[in-house]
Amino acid sequence: MKKALVLFGGASSEHEVSCVSAKFVAENIPRDSYEVLLVGISKAGEWFLYEGDTKMLPEDAWLEDKAHCKKAVLSPDRKDHGLLIFKENGVECVRIDVAFPVLHGKYGEDGTMQGLFALAGIPFVGCDTLSSSMSMDKAVTNLVMDFAGVAQAKWLAVTKAAYEENPEAFLEAAPEKLGFPIFIKPANAGSSVGVSKAETPAELKKAMEIALREDDKVVAEEAINGLEIECAVLGNTHPTASEVGAILPKKAFYDYEAKYLDDSSELQIPAQIPPEKQKEVQKTAVKVYEALGCRGLSRVDFFLERGTDRVLLNEINTLPGFTAISMYPKLTMRRMDAETLMKTLLELAEQEA
Repeated sequence: MKKALVLFGGASSEHEVSCVSAKFVAENIPRDSYEVLLVGISKAGEWFLYEGDTKMLPEDAWLEDKAHCKKAVLSPDRKDHGLLIFKENGVECVRIDVAFPVLHGKYGEDGTMQGLFALAGIPFVGCDTLSSSMSMDKAVTNLVMDFAGVAQAKWLAVTKAAYEENPEAFLEAAPEKLGFPIFIKPANAGSSVGVSKAETPAELKKAMEIALREDDKVVAEEAINGLEIECAVLGNTHPTASEVGAILPKKAFYDYEAKYLDDSSELQIPAQIPPEKQKEVQKTAVKVYEALGCRGLSRVDFFLERGTDRVLLNEINTLPGFTAISMYPKLTMRRMDAETLMKTLLELAEQEA
C-alpha cells in the first residue's frame, strides 16, 4: 500500500487553519489505497511524526499528546525519499510515495516546501515551486495578470525599504492613482492576513503599518464595489473549473476570520449570477491558473463589479482551506465526494512525478 504524507501546521500566521484543514484531508484519504502518515510542524518550526487521533489536530492539541509525537524530518536525500524518524535506538527511514502539504501561507504555500519536496524527489499535491511562489506574491501575480490580459483592480506596490525612505511619496501616490477607499495588503501574507481597508489618509498610514508587520512588500488596490465570487480549479495539463460560488460577508470584507473561523458569512452555491457570467468566470479562472503554471488545485477569486458587470480578478490561492466552511471543498464536492477528491489530488500529484 502506498504511503501518503500529510504535512500540517507550520510557522506561518495561518498555522491554526492548516491544522483544521489537515484533519479534513487526513480523514478523507481512502485507507484502502493509502496509509496516512501525519507530520506536524509547530509554530516554532519543529517537526514531529504524529501517530495519534486526527481529532487532536485542531488548536494544537496534538502537540500536547507527547506519547504520540516523535521527532521527524523530511530528508532532502533522494535515496531516502521520505521521512527520517528519530527513535531512542536510532533513526528510521520511512519511504513516502506521495505528499499532501496542507500548509497555508508563508513557508508552506510560497514555494518553500514545494522546493524541499522537489529536492527530495517526492511527488506532492499542488503547484510547483515557481507557480506557488508567483501566486503567493500579490505584486508578481498582478504583473503576470496584466501581461496575460486578465482584468483586475488598479494597483500599486512598494517595498518596505522604499516606503520607509519616503513614506509621503507612496501615501500621496496611492490615493491619486486608486482613489479612496484603498485595500492595503501584505504581498506575501496570504488569506487576508494583515489586510486593511483605508478610507482616509490617516487610515492609509495605519494600514501600511499593519501590512508591513507581515511582509517587506505591500500592494495597494482600488476598492471594488462588487459581489465576491470564487471558483475551484482542479487538474494538471487539462484543468477544469467548478461552478461558481458567491460570498455574502457579514463584515466589511471577507477577512481571514470570516474565511476560516466565523461561519456567519453566507456561501451561495451556485452564485446567483447570469449564466454567461458564470462561464466567463470559469474560463478566466482556468486562464489565470494556466498563466501562472499551476497544477493540482487552486481557488481563484473574483469580483463581479456592480453597475458594470465586469469580472475582475481578486486573487489566487494555491492551497485553499479545507475547513468545514471553506469554499474549495464545498465547490468541488458538488461533483465528487471528499474521498474521491482526495484520491484525485494525490493521483494528480503522482502523474507529475
